[in-house]
Amino acid sequence: MIDIQKIETFLCAAESPSLSEAAKKLHRSQPTVSHQIKVLEQELGAALFMRRSTGLQMTEAGRLLIPWARRLLHDTKELKDMMASLQEGITGELRISCSTTAGKYILPQLAARFCKQYPAIKVRILACGPEHAALNLLEGEADIGVVSTEVNGTSLESQVFFRDQITLIAPADHSWLSRSSIEPQEILEEPLILREQSSGTRRVVLEELAKFDIGLDDLNVFMKLGNAEAIVRTVAAGYGVSFVSKLAAAYPLDRGNIVDVRIEGLNLMRTIYMVRKRLGQQHRPRDVFWSFIHDPENADVIRLAESQP
Repeated sequence: MIDIQKIETFLCAAESPSLSEAAKKLHRSQPTVSHQIKVLEQELGAALFMRRSTGLQMTEAGRLLIPWARRLLHDTKELKDMMASLQEGITGELRISCSTTAGKYILPQLAARFCKQYPAIKVRILACGPEHAALNLLEGEADIGVVSTEVNGTSLESQVFFRDQITLIAPADHSWLSRSSIEPQEILEEPLILREQSSGTRRVVLEELAKFDIGLDDLNVFMKLGNAEAIVRTVAAGYGVSFVSKLAAAYPLDRGNIVDVRIEGLNLMRTIYMVRKRLGQQHRPRDVFWSFIHDPENADVIRLAESQP
């Protein structure tokens, strides 16, 4: 079994100009550092460094190991924090900035489970526009963001939350009811309700339609709304067709108030991401929730979101 301490030693050596410098950072002797690297090489069956008179030179195996080692140490720290939280109990507030319709349907249930397991943590879910989610994190107004676009950079990191299906909906008495699917060009004939410009749903729909040379100016957009629930109600009342998250449409579909229609050739699946500031100043509620969402015991919630018929 690979020792975490040896991985830490390897990574420090890889990021230091010399073994002596790595030993100083690790507060270990240079012979100890050298021995740990040698043992790790034996366990992996590959040389990680070439010993030169000028110092160490990393091999291809060593370069390949670096990102894996970073992820392992990162995940190990998160696991230790989570276990410590279970033993010690954690308190505080967790502010989650949510900019997606899909996230608003899944997040409350997970947050409720989280509060049950960690009753001393108070969770606040803050609705915001897609353009504000990352900004709220950077300005310290939120601890975690839920967005429909992957965000990674020097200040922020993201992980996959779940996959969301977007669907075309129409009034219950629409002529498409008797059809198993329609062609993309048939959208041009219909009065369409579209989401606001910053919407992730709108972005995915326009990207997919563009594959069939259908642009925004080609669509018969008669109304723009910034709320999926309002769109569903408007369509159910008989006014136009639209694209929404299947999660937002699930209940009206079950009741027969609207119908959903498959469009040939369009892949309307999008990925919802969770975003946070890169690890620096510790924030226990945030970091524990970051791991909590992918706990196997919460797989039923994620599975339900991703398996909407």
